[in-house]
Formats: sequence, C-alpha cells, structure tokens
Amino acid sequence: MATQTASAAAGSGSGKPKEKKSQEEVYAEFQQLRNQQRNLVNNLNSIEMDLKEHKTVIDTLKTVEPSRKCFRLIGGVLVEQTVEVVLPQLEQNKNQLEKLIEEGKDQITKKGLEINQFKDENNIKVRGQEPSQPTASEKETSDDKSSGNRNVLVGNL
Repeated sequence: MATQTASAAAGSGSGKPKEKKSQEEVYAEFQQLRNQQRNLVNNLNSIEMDLKEHKTVIDTLKTVEPSRKCFRLIGGVLVEQTVEVVLPQLEQNKNQLEKLIEEGKDQITKKGLEINQFKDENNIKVRGQEPSQPTASEKETSDDKSSGNRNVLVGNL
C-alpha cells in the first residue's frame, strides 16, 4: 500500500517544461498534489492504527504462558498456533510497521515541500494565510487558526 503511494508521489510531473498554464490547469495540478498528500496522511493513519493493535496484542500475549493456544488471521484464514510462535512474528511485524511510519512521515514532508514549491512557482495564495511565507512551524500553527478557510484557493495569474 505504501509502495503504491510512494510511486504515485514520485511521478508527480515536476520534470515538465515551463509552459504557460491556464488557471484551471494550475488549480487542478495543485489539487492533485494536495490529494496525494491527503492520501499519504490517510495511509499513515491506517498504519499507525495497525501498529497500535499490534502493540496491544503483544502486551496481552506477553502475560500468558508460551504454550497456550492462540489464533491468528493470516490472509483471511484463521490459523491455530501457540503464543511462542506468534509473539516473535508479531514483534517483527511491529518493527516493520514502525519503519513504514517513519518512511511515511518523510514522504508527507517531501510532498509538503513540493506543494509549497508549486505554490511559489505559480504564485498561489491560500485564503487565511499571511502574505509572507511562514516557516514550517508557523505554517502548522496558522493552519490550526484558519482551519475554516484552508481549502480556499486564490490565484493571481
């Protein structure tokens, strides 16, 4: 799932020649970039929920004896195993999920930088933001303050 998103994010048309685009084309490309970022965030949230579930199950299984029978859903099939077999597999999966989360955060950051660069190149201003370009930390706080206006696009082309 994250691999598909990464390949979609990588092929975002940044290598196109500089040609005069209409407002509609600029707006459509900007919306596409924002949708890609939103999809990355949704995927990250899904992975974080999976990680939380893994941690809960691991904590629960650590309190029971290793020879106890447990069931695990693998590819839609319920498999009977023992705790001593399942626990290391779950811990390995948890570690992989943590790595995926870090990679997802990096992808979201890169996509945000790409969006900001696109906004600068095309002189896009979003209503509710100050005219001067805020830093990354200021941008997060200004987004919180103007959450009601953050999906309005104003173009000066």
